[in-house]
Formats: sequence, C-alpha cells, structure tokens
Amino acid sequence: MASTAPQLLGLQKSFGYGDRLGLATPGHIAASQKYDFAPVFAQQSAREMKRTGRTPFDVMKAAADALETEGYDGAWGADADHLTADEDIASWAAAGFTFFTLDPSQFVNDQADDLAEGKVIGEAENLYVEGVFKTLDWDDRYLGEKYVAGQTMYRFNRESLYRAAIKYGRALAHCEKLAGFISSCLGHGAFEIEVSFDETASPTTPLEHLFVALELKQRGISVVSLAPHFVGELENGIDFRGDLAEFESSLEQHVAIARRFGPYKLSVHTGSDKFTIYPLLGRLCGNLLHVKTAGTSYLEALRILHRADFKSFRGLLEFCCERFPEDRRSYRISTTEDEVRSLATNAASDEDLLNRRPARQLLHVTYGSVLSEGKDSRGRPFRDTLMEVLEEHGKEYRQSLEAHFDRHLSALCKG
Repeated sequence: MASTAPQLLGLQKSFGYGDRLGLATPGHIAASQKYDFAPVFAQQSAREMKRTGRTPFDVMKAAADALETEGYDGAWGADADHLTADEDIASWAAAGFTFFTLDPSQFVNDQADDLAEGKVIGEAENLYVEGVFKTLDWDDRYLGEKYVAGQTMYRFNRESLYRAAIKYGRALAHCEKLAGFISSCLGHGAFEIEVSFDETASPTTPLEHLFVALELKQRGISVVSLAPHFVGELENGIDFRGDLAEFESSLEQHVAIARRFGPYKLSVHTGSDKFTIYPLLGRLCGNLLHVKTAGTSYLEALRILHRADFKSFRGLLEFCCERFPEDRRSYRISTTEDEVRSLATNAASDEDLLNRRPARQLLHVTYGSVLSEGKDSRGRPFRDTLMEVLEEHGKEYRQSLEAHFDRHLSALCKG
C-alpha cells in the first residue's frame, strides 16, 4: 500500500528534494531508496511558488501522485520552506504539510556586530520597550552562567549577549508569533518546525547559535532542525567555496550545541552539489543532519532539454542571459554579468556547459522568469517546451536524477 500522506520525521537524518516542475519525484524515490536518509519529497518555498505559479496543493499533489504510482510505502516528509509571514502559512497547513521552515531573516539586525560600543546598551533596552523581551531583567538568565557543549565552555559577557540579542531578538520574537499561528491553524495536528538563519549577511557564530537555542527554548518553540549561516560560501548550484579546516572546526561546535541544547538537527540550506563538505557533514552530524536541495533537480531537467532539443535550450539560455541582472539580486552567487555575457555569445552544444559554475548559476537563478514568462522566437512558452520534453523523456530524466542524487547521498554516507 503506497504511503501518500506525509509524516513527522523527527531526529532521523533527512534529505529534502525540491521539485520546481512537479515531475522529479520518481527520480528522487529511485535515489532515496538506496540510503537511510528519511526523504522529504514535497518541498517548496513561498518564494519559489510565487516564481513558478504553483500552490501548496500543487506541490503536495505532484509528490503524492508520484509516490502512489511508484508504490512507495515508506515514511516521507513535506516541507513548507522559508515561511516569512502569517498569510503564507494557512494554505500550507490546509494542503497537509507537516514540516514548517520559519525564515525570520528580514528581522535579523546584521549591523549588530558593528554597532558602536556606546550604543549597544541603548539598543538592547529598546528590545524590551518593543516587547521582544517581556521583562527588563531578561539578561539575568544568561549573565554569569556557564554553558558546556562538547569540548567548549561558553559564557556571555554583557556586550556579547546584547549584540546577540540585538542581532536575533526581533527575529526570534517573529518565530514565536509564526509558531503560534501554525499551532492555531493545525489545532491538535502534529507538526515540526525548523528555524532558518542561513540568509543573513554574516555567519552564525557558535555563541550566537547558543543564544538562539536558549531563546527558542525560553519561548517554548521546539525545533526539529535549525539552519545557521555556516562559514564559507554555500552558493547555488556549485560546490562549497571556502576553508575546509575552518568549516570543520565551526561545524563541530554547532553540532555540539545542537546536541546539548536541543537535540535538533542542523539543516544545510543551498545544500545541493556541496560534494567537498558532504563527508564532513555525515561524519560530524550523524543523525542530527538535514540537507535541503531545490534548484539542482531543475538543472537536471535542463540537461535533458539540452540533449533532446538543443535549439530550444539555446533560446532559453539567451533569455536567461537577458534576465540575469535582475534575477540574481535575491541570491548570493559569484557568477558575474561579464561571465554571463560570454555565455550568451559562446554557448556550446557540449553538455559539459551544465557542469560549469557560470551556466549552472545563471540557469539556477532565472528559473522563475523561464517558467512564468519566457518564450522562444516563435512565441511558445519555454515552460511548455520543457514539460513536453520531460514527459517524452521521463525515463531519462528519472535516471539522470537518480545518478545525480546517488552522488549526493553516497558522499554524505562516506562520512
């Protein structure tokens, strides 16, 4: 009997398979069944839905229909990703999602680290005035306390505590509000919460992570996973860029805090194609690990288009080059406009183009424009052409996804 309703996955290590087109789940299942990562087959963010023109019901139905067709009978999760406001939540709850990722990054004060020393106390007191903290002596809970996680002992002094509070306090209060709204939408229904800080401007230090963990508990928010902003660069569509030794040292501390003050999983956003750090994540996190992917399945779809209809792919690429300056604004990527202009004039029929950083990031960030408004020289929507090609070459798309995620999951298991 196929398992067509999502379940809570708890503290099992897990892997999220984003699907922007609604056709990738068969390939995701094929890869998932070889490994012991609990799968999240329905996963999309509110931002992605606006760009793809889909609804939570569309996302859930595409996954559930594929699972039923394939006869999948294992547990699986459904992630309403990067939720920022109350109005985003009700429709996800109604569609049957069980895992809610809260993204309060708009309320994070990224200037807290550089705030002049003389202004720190005043800014911290403003948090009480705004109702972020309910009592004037909120800091008594932390100052003077010793916190041990793994091999490290942490202590807050007044400045480090106040800077952490100024940076994350409003965001945590927003999470408390969103968590309450989820609870009211679901009534007695069970759900899981992740809190994400991966889209802040600077990495989350271990001491800041500790503050977040303690405040979540203080506010009664039980999380199954938390996404810090890790050191190094986790850019869309490409491997990790940064100092591996620094990443490993920082990750060890984050894992120890998650284990001691949770436990909860560490969630790695923009988690696709990070082959260099997968063994580290697998070894250090163990079961306290969740990895999210999204655009990489879309890129595999474009690989099929490249093979089956290069003329259409070339037209799509040229359209993406035109859209790139605007569409790149909401992403942290290293591909430049000069590199994109070179792609527009020198795009090769060689499929290896889709393995290189400039093309991968160009195609990754322009998906919304392609799927919502892009048309070829004949006026036919690129979306229609792409969906037609994938339907015709469904077996090839499934095999491409299976091989692609084999690389991901096997590398994670090497740890």
